[in-house]
Amino acid sequence: QVQLAESGGGLVQAGGSLRLSCVVSERTFGGSAMAWFRQAPGKERDFVAHINWNGTYTHYADSVKGRFTISRDIAKNTVYLHMGNLKPADTAVYFCAQGPPPFVRSRSTNPTAYANWGQGTQVTVSS
Repeated sequence: QVQLAESGGGLVQAGGSLRLSCVVSERTFGGSAMAWFRQAPGKERDFVAHINWNGTYTHYADSVKGRFTISRDIAKNTVYLHMGNLKPADTAVYFCAQGPPPFVRSRSTNPTAYANWGQGTQVTVSS
């Protein structure tokens, strides 16, 4: 069974930065699309960012565009989310997700397009 393990969350002041990491325990990581979602208390799980299997295509939710960057290191089976200029509205539990091939790009913002999920890491941004 594929396992995903997020790390890097924490408490940060508004305007600060964090880098989240997600290690995937599968040697076929290089063929999978990956994404980050987040869920605030009492709210639905929202799309944050997506990266395709080889890192040549990314896209972001409007709320994080220009502040967050998704990247991947195939050699380390790891996907990252660099978060800058953080705002209190970014406070949530952040989840990484794996979408095995063949992945339909038009579904990249839909949580149901992803087969495997991590347990999540808490990010709290204070004002």
